[in-house]
Amino acid sequence: MDSVTSMTFIIALYIFMLAAFTGYVVISRVPSILHTPLMSGSNFIHGIVVVGALDALFNATTLTGQIIGFVGVFLGAGNVMGGYVVTDRMLAMFRPSQKQTPEKKGQQ
Repeated sequence: MDSVTSMTFIIALYIFMLAAFTGYVVISRVPSILHTPLMSGSNFIHGIVVVGALDALFNATTLTGQIIGFVGVFLGAGNVMGGYVVTDRMLAMFRPSQKQTPEKKGQQ
């Protein structure tokens, strides 16, 4: 049974490393002008991470598992919040400015 567990761990580690490499290659080839829209558009992925971390937290049977689940939920929620902050700042660039006209400045 121990060899099955170690093989499962090796496969999970392989998938994680492959996903990390693929993500790095994909993101490094995106032009810098598109990074903000790309990251703001991926907020739903961060939400899925939070759901997965909640599942890990609620199904944890040891204190270590609960700590890892809590840290996962905390970091995932922070990532979601940061994504929405970046999206809001990006959209603020396209809002019309509230500059006053010269005649309104003199009336104040």
